[in-house]
Amino acid sequence: MPLARSLSVTSLSGLEEWDEEFDLEDAVLFEIAWEVANKVGGIYTVIQTKARLTSEEWGENYFLVGPYVESNVRTQVELIEPTNPALKRTIDKMNSSGCKVYFGRWLIEGSPYVVLIDVGFTAWSLDTWKSELWELCDIGVPWFDREANDAVLFGFLTAWLLGEYAAQSEEPPHIVAHFHEWLAGLGLVLCRHRQLPVATIFTTHATLLGRYLCAGNVDFYNKLANFNVDKEAGDRQIYHRYCLERAAAHCAHVFTTVSQITAIEAEHLLKRKPDIVTPNGLNVKKFSAVHEFQNLHAQSKNRIQEFVRGHFYGHLDFNLDKCLFLFIAGRYEFSNKGADIFLEALARLNYLLRVSVLRWFDVTTLKGQAVRKQLWDTAQTVKERFGKKLYESLLVGQLPDVSKMLDKEDFTIMKRAIFATQRQCQPPICTHNMLEDSSDPILNCVRRIGLFNSSADRVKIIFHPEFLSSTSPLLPMDYEEFVRGCHLGVFPSYYEPWGYTPAECTVMGIPSISTNLSGFGCFMEEHIADPSAYGIYILDRRFRGVDESCNQLTSFLFQFCKQSRRQRIIQRNRTERLSDLLDWRYLGRYYISARHMALAKAFPDTYYYELNEPTSTSGFRYPRPASVPPSPSLSRHSSPHHSEAEDNDEEERYDEDLEAEKDRVNIRQPYALPFKNKSAVYGANGNSDSVTSEKN
Repeated sequence: MPLARSLSVTSLSGLEEWDEEFDLEDAVLFEIAWEVANKVGGIYTVIQTKARLTSEEWGENYFLVGPYVESNVRTQVELIEPTNPALKRTIDKMNSSGCKVYFGRWLIEGSPYVVLIDVGFTAWSLDTWKSELWELCDIGVPWFDREANDAVLFGFLTAWLLGEYAAQSEEPPHIVAHFHEWLAGLGLVLCRHRQLPVATIFTTHATLLGRYLCAGNVDFYNKLANFNVDKEAGDRQIYHRYCLERAAAHCAHVFTTVSQITAIEAEHLLKRKPDIVTPNGLNVKKFSAVHEFQNLHAQSKNRIQEFVRGHFYGHLDFNLDKCLFLFIAGRYEFSNKGADIFLEALARLNYLLRVSVLRWFDVTTLKGQAVRKQLWDTAQTVKERFGKKLYESLLVGQLPDVSKMLDKEDFTIMKRAIFATQRQCQPPICTHNMLEDSSDPILNCVRRIGLFNSSADRVKIIFHPEFLSSTSPLLPMDYEEFVRGCHLGVFPSYYEPWGYTPAECTVMGIPSISTNLSGFGCFMEEHIADPSAYGIYILDRRFRGVDESCNQLTSFLFQFCKQSRRQRIIQRNRTERLSDLLDWRYLGRYYISARHMALAKAFPDTYYYELNEPTSTSGFRYPRPASVPPSPSLSRHSSPHHSEAEDNDEEERYDEDLEAEKDRVNIRQPYALPFKNKSAVYGANGNSDSVTSEKN
C-alpha cells in the first residue's frame, strides 16, 4: 500500500538539509536539568532514555549537569575522577572556592558522565545572588519559595561551571549548553548576560502558566490569545517563576518544545515561537520472538488477576477471564490529567454494560490478599490429603472411590475457609487509608457517580494512590509489568504537553486513549491516517464541550469492550508495530537539528546553517492497515456472545505472521543515524525514501 504524502512541519522526514558537515571533535555538550539523576517527573524519563543516543553522538564530550542528592547518588551514580583535563581543573577550582561539585557516571543505558552540584552547600550565597538577579533582570524571588530559591542557586552554579570550563580550556571551546525547564533556565540567562562562548538551547516541556491556567477550569486552548499573561501569573503568585521561564526562552539561541500543541501555547504565553519541535522518545526494546510481548501480557495479566482475587474476596461473582483491565496513571492532577471525565465515562459505561449484559473491569488492595493466600493454602492442604488417599488406593490395585476420597474433616476445613471469606461490606474503592478522604477529588467523584463495586455494577473501580513497586506487599509489580498486564490505557488529559504514559503503552503493545490536546495525540494524528485502527484512540477535547467529550470517551470504552479476543490480539500487534515511530533513533534527530542550529547561531564563523521550509513532499502518514480493521463498528463480529463462544471455536484462528505480513508494507523502520567518529552529516532532504527503509 503506498504511503500518503502530507505537508507537515514536524514530519519525521521534514528536517532541513545541512550544506556542510558538522565536525563535533572540538565541541562539548552540557545538558542541564534539575532531573538529572533525580527522578521528579517526566523530564527524568526524557533525559534517561535519550542518554544512550546522545552518548553515541558526542562520546567523551557529553556531560549531564544536575543537582547532588545523596540518596540518589548512592543508588544511581558511580563517582569517579574527571577524564577531561579542562573539566577536572574546572571542578577543582570550584571546590576550592566554596562549592561542592561531584563527577561520575550515571548508571543507566549509555553510562553518560554527570556533573552534580550540591546547591545546599552554597546556600550562603543565596541573598547575594538574588540581589544580583534583581539588578540584572529586575526579577525578585520571594524568600518563602524554596523551589525558586533552588532554581537561583542552581542557575548561578551552572553558569559558574560553564564559564569556568571556558576559562580552563586551552583552545577556544565550542560549548553547547542545553537547558531543560525553568528550574535550570536562569543559568542560560546568565550565560548570555556574561557573554560566555556558549551555544544555548532552552526546552520547555510544559509552560508554568499553562499548567496553572488549565488547573483553574478555564477554556484554555480556545482563548490562548486573550490572556493577560502578567496578570494571570501575578494572580497565581508565580510571576517570578514565569519571568525566569520567559527570560530563558527569549535569551536562548534556540528555543524548542516537545509538541505542536505546546508550541502554540509557548508562542502565546512566553511570547516566542519555538524554533523547532523536539518530540519525546523512548528506547524501544524489540523482542527476538514475535510472540514474546503477547506472552508478557498474559503473564502480567495473571499477576493482576491474583491481586483482584484478594481485593474482591467474598464478592468475586464475576469471571476474571472475561474481564478487561483498564487503567489511568500519572501526576495527581484531577482535571488536567482527565480523571474527572474518565470517572464520569465509567459511570455511563457501567449503565451501558448493565443494559447490554456485558462485563468490564477497571484495575487496581491489604486484608484481602491474606484471605486469598489462606484459601490457596487450604486448597493445597486438601489436595495433599486427596493425593495421599489416591496414591494408597492405587498401591493396592483398586480404582479410587471418589465419594470416599474426601472425608468429613476435609469438608470442615473447606467450609471454614469459605465462611472466612464472607464479608458484609462492599469491596473497598481505595487500597489505602486516605488522610482527609472527604476532600479527595477522586473519592468525592466516585461517591457522586455511585460506583461502589456492588454486585450489580459491571464496572469495578480500584484507586491505588501510590507508586507501583515490585517490593510492595499489596501489588508487587513494577509499573512496566502492570501496564503490560492491562488491556487499555485511558489518558483523557486536558493539559498534556507530550504524554509519556500513552507512549509507554504503545511500545509495549497496549492500546490507549489520548486526546487532541496532548502532544502524543497530535503527533499520532499527524502521522497515522487512522489511529484507532492501530489502537490509538484520539479523544476530541479542543472543539467539544466536556459532556460531548465524555460521551465520545464512553463510546470508545464501550466499543473496546465489545471487541472479541481475536480482535484485541490483532490490535495489540498493530499497536506494538508503531513503537518504531517513538524510538529515540527516530526522534533524536530533532535534538540533533536543534544543537546544530544553536552552534551555527553562536559560532557563525565555524558552523553554517540555513533554515529551509519543508517541501510539499515532506512527511508521511501511516495509512489504514491492510488487514481487517479491529474496530467493532467495522468488524463483522461485535456481539458479546461471539467473544465468549470464540474461545472454543477451533475454526477461527489468528495467524499473527499473516496479519503482520499484511501490515508490514505500511510501517517503515526508523532512520539509522550515521555515527562515524562523531563527525557526520545529519539531516534529510525531504524525501521519506532517503531516511527510511522497508522493514525486513
